[in-house]
Amino acid sequence: MTHQFITVAKADRVTTITLNRPEVMNAINVPMHHELQAAFDDFAADPAQFICVVTGAGPRAFCAGSDLKAVPENPEDGRYPRNGYAGLIERFDLDKPVIAAVNGVSLGGGFEIALACDIIIAAETASFGLPEPLVGAVALGGGIHRLARQIGLKRAMGYLLTARRISAAEGLALGLVNEVVPAEQLAATVAKWCAEILACAPMSVRATKQAAMRGLGEPDLATAMRAQDDYPAFAAWRTAEDTREGPRAFAEKRAPVWKGR
Repeated sequence: MTHQFITVAKADRVTTITLNRPEVMNAINVPMHHELQAAFDDFAADPAQFICVVTGAGPRAFCAGSDLKAVPENPEDGRYPRNGYAGLIERFDLDKPVIAAVNGVSLGGGFEIALACDIIIAAETASFGLPEPLVGAVALGGGIHRLARQIGLKRAMGYLLTARRISAAEGLALGLVNEVVPAEQLAATVAKWCAEILACAPMSVRATKQAAMRGLGEPDLATAMRAQDDYPAFAAWRTAEDTREGPRAFAEKRAPVWKGR
């Protein structure tokens, strides 16, 4: 697929999706939503791709959210794609890891994209926030719910009700961000995280992610532990080639060769 507003690169089992409208701080317009939907669909379906990295073009912004200057007059023309905002925020069945490499401002829908990722690596210059109330809007792309779940209700409400910005350092202290590095080290740091994930069995990684995410929806710990046997990724892991390859490689004193199946 030819993309106008994003770029997609695949290398070494990692798909990198770059939001590519730096002239407007990578703000998202309607066609970009659908390009992102297609890119995430392709990543999810590609058996050769194990990790997705999402980042923004240019030094200023990861994503400033929706392009308010490009809102269509006809609401029907502005419908989000099947998996919601950016084709990601309602993609609840994606068991492969997704990393946000936040290189700058991450606001509104941009912050919601980052929150929908499994890991956030941020440049020291990055900042986050849901400023929708300042323009009479509401963060309906999962930001309200994810922020409350990820940093706790009282702390989340402090940011949600004031539309305050969260610096990269604050995000790290809140447990929202996994690592903060100088901007020039962001790409290398993300590559290091990818290498560490790729050293693990992909089927194990997917079963782990699915168990963690679905388990949060169970009423208690005991139910979550009982239910995990029936999770699809857990069932796939039980019979996977990789599940046999791990012990075999250990016994043969060699590095495992993961196939993702």
